[in-house]
Amino acid sequence: MIRELVTDEELLSTPCEPATAEDADLAQDLLDTMESIEDAACLAANQIGVAKALIVYKDDKNRSHVVYNPGMKRALRPYRTEEGCLTRDELKKVTRYDQATFTYQELVDDRLIPRKKECRGWTAQILQHMIDHCKGKLI
Repeated sequence: MIRELVTDEELLSTPCEPATAEDADLAQDLLDTMESIEDAACLAANQIGVAKALIVYKDDKNRSHVVYNPGMKRALRPYRTEEGCLTRDELKKVTRYDQATFTYQELVDDRLIPRKKECRGWTAQILQHMIDHCKGKLI
């Protein structure tokens, strides 16, 4: 189901609760909503009004992914960049890392399975943006 985007700073600033396997319908709503927005690259659950650590994103090959409880363990090569956000009007300067190791969970057969992934470039940047959303950090 496509949901409305939320711009309420109080909700967007609230750290998210861990997502569970029972949030599979929410994951589908996130995918549906992201796919409905032209040029959208990523979306967090709190951007559609649910304070859960659940995100979706498109990698550099335009494939969609669902990520439960994302985190970043190691980051290399910091750089400054300017980012926009679907739920914020202005662009902001932020520090990101060109290469990072991410931890997350993936839903497989109705169970959350721990995963680890090394990402670079664009994918690393948008995952960091989404982790900030899950922490309630606004750019």
